[in-house]
Amino acid sequence: MAEGSVSTADVEMAFKKFAIHGDTKATGKEMNGKNFVKMCKDCKVIDGKNVTSTDVDIIFSKVKPKSVRVITFEQFTQAMTELSMKRFKGKSQEEALQLVHGLLQGKEPANVGVTKVAKAAAVDRLTDSSKFTGSHKERFDESGKGKGKAGREDIPDTSGYVTAYKGQGSYENKVKEDA
Repeated sequence: MAEGSVSTADVEMAFKKFAIHGDTKATGKEMNGKNFVKMCKDCKVIDGKNVTSTDVDIIFSKVKPKSVRVITFEQFTQAMTELSMKRFKGKSQEEALQLVHGLLQGKEPANVGVTKVAKAAAVDRLTDSSKFTGSHKERFDESGKGKGKAGREDIPDTSGYVTAYKGQGSYENKVKEDA
């Protein structure tokens, strides 16, 4: 292998990572059109001038079988060959393919635009259990940790004593005194 060239294994690893992105049932052997476009965008194969997302969609449709919605790695390689000639005009087919493989090497799906947990003062204030009042403060222990079901529901007292009875637990002592 020439110096600076990218191995097929590196490209196949990137293919697998993008193929399983967003699909819990994916095996990594086939890639759908949405993930193919995402891969082309994330890896900068789509440059906006020579290659657009429309070009990527057309090439995806061209290499996949008519009745199927996914492509295999072999079909992916055909698509990348066509895209490389469009992306790097004026280069030889082999050189253009190596440049595209260089763009794909070691890449994985970016999570740009994914919603992150808010770190606002309002969230901190609303989740601070020490500021709760009334019956809501009973849902947390002294450390601020929730008590679970015991904090949400009134669990009935099945001891047999009436609520607010002052002598609770004294019956045993009274029986012993009488005997």
